Amino acid sequence: MTRLLHDLARPSGPSRRAEPALSYREVGATRTPDALPGGYHHLRHSAVVGHGPAAFAAAREAVTTWRLHRASGARVDAAARRAAPGARVTVSAGLGRMRLGVPCVVIWTVYEERRAGFAYGSLTGHPESGEESFVVELTGDGTVRFTVTAFSRPAAWYTRLGGPLVPLLQRAYARRLGRTLRRLVRT
Repeated sequence: MTRLLHDLARPSGPSRRAEPALSYREVGATRTPDALPGGYHHLRHSAVVGHGPAAFAAAREAVTTWRLHRASGARVDAAARRAAPGARVTVSAGLGRMRLGVPCVVIWTVYEERRAGFAYGSLTGHPESGEESFVVELTGDGTVRFTVTAFSRPAAWYTRLGGPLVPLLQRAYARRLGRTLRRLVRT
């Protein structure tokens, strides 16, 4: 895992075609949501999406197989059927020529009895620089909670120009993911 992340962060040699690399240094920081790095916009959104082991199993499957992102209206081109460290993924939204694809790589995953999810980090070419995690948890009282945690800052002229609008759009998307996951769990 460490070797993989080192390779992703390392610039390509002069004889090789430039491969996208991680666009930020704080790799894996979303593992500790209470200690996100400074200098970034922080996002923490949590939503109850169901109750009980069956709801947790459905939520875990939807989150880790990209179904949640697709059901929320994003196009996902992933190198793996299920989130796994090192898997490259391009998430895109919009229509036709207005579709924007953003390159990411899965940084970490968690597949535990009561907790599952992953984080992906931005690669060069992504309009933001940072990391975002998507985790579902089955709490002691049977509540299934979905949490999005992110830190990001503009990496392109148009996201810098968007200023305070970009974090609002990110928060709206996190809320949409929560609503979509609640619907997927119920069906």
